[in-house]
Amino acid sequence: MLRVCIVGVGAIGGLLGTRLALCAGVKVSALARGATLTALRDHGWRLNEGGQQLRAPASNVSDEPGELGPQDLVIIALKAQALPALAPTLRPLLAPDCIVLPAMNGVPWWFSASTAALANHPLESVDPGGGIAAAIPLRHVVGCVVHASAATTEPGVASHRMGRGLIIGEPAGGQSDRVTRLSDVLTNAGFEVTCSSRIRYDAWYKLWGNMTMNPLSALTGATTDRMLDDELIRAFCAAAMREAAVIGVRIGCDVQQSAEDRFAVTRKLGAFKTSMLQDAEAGRALELDALVGAVREIGARVAVATPAIDTLFGLTRLFGRMRGLYPHGPG
Repeated sequence: MLRVCIVGVGAIGGLLGTRLALCAGVKVSALARGATLTALRDHGWRLNEGGQQLRAPASNVSDEPGELGPQDLVIIALKAQALPALAPTLRPLLAPDCIVLPAMNGVPWWFSASTAALANHPLESVDPGGGIAAAIPLRHVVGCVVHASAATTEPGVASHRMGRGLIIGEPAGGQSDRVTRLSDVLTNAGFEVTCSSRIRYDAWYKLWGNMTMNPLSALTGATTDRMLDDELIRAFCAAAMREAAVIGVRIGCDVQQSAEDRFAVTRKLGAFKTSMLQDAEAGRALELDALVGAVREIGARVAVATPAIDTLFGLTRLFGRMRGLYPHGPG
């Protein structure tokens, strides 16, 4: 029996948890709190997909990791800003050969540990003081990039909108047996899995494409099609993406596409609401540091000027602070 724990049962956590719980030979528990904890205890896993609601029992649900016990696979589906405080409490979940799969947006905490240009120093924007890296040793981590869209319609209920793509790989690159085995598990759960030998590049590439659309959508309230229809917004996004592309070259994540190439891909989504716009509308904290702040920090470390990214970060940071969606602090 494969022991799986979902940490953070929101939209993506609910999608992954429900589909895994429907698989034979998989026991899926959840670390949750508040109304989500109650909903999972009362109703189990619930996922709205394809006009029907999929249901599966939750094997164990708690707000205390120690009550869930050691796991074979821990999927972290939190917003990045929530992990520094929670990571030290997750040690009881980590069996000796446990895989930790972070299904999260933006630059992951493990990124600097596998990037020679960053000298293995933690990124303060996503892992202040290196607390996450200390609590979750790199040997447990398999990198993950999620290409799926989902939403939470009520506590404990996820709604799948589009996409089933998961890219997974070893942070240091190359192939491994454990990534192949994990791919089989996730494929059996209905996901379209790619085993990558360059997961750092895959994470950077996704970030390169969404680091502008997310914060600008929160600032403007606009869907992606409306932003791309505005030539001034489009030009600003392209300037920020060019800066991020230069950073990518310095850290071994060379993006070959142009900004216009990426805009053409984004246009295919139609009138799409980004996750940060959804968070802003719901009054939830903005995932700004992992999507933009970390890019600024990496740029400074590798001596790349980022005036457009700095402007984007400053505007969105102040927007968030004025609405209680981003913490106050220096700067």
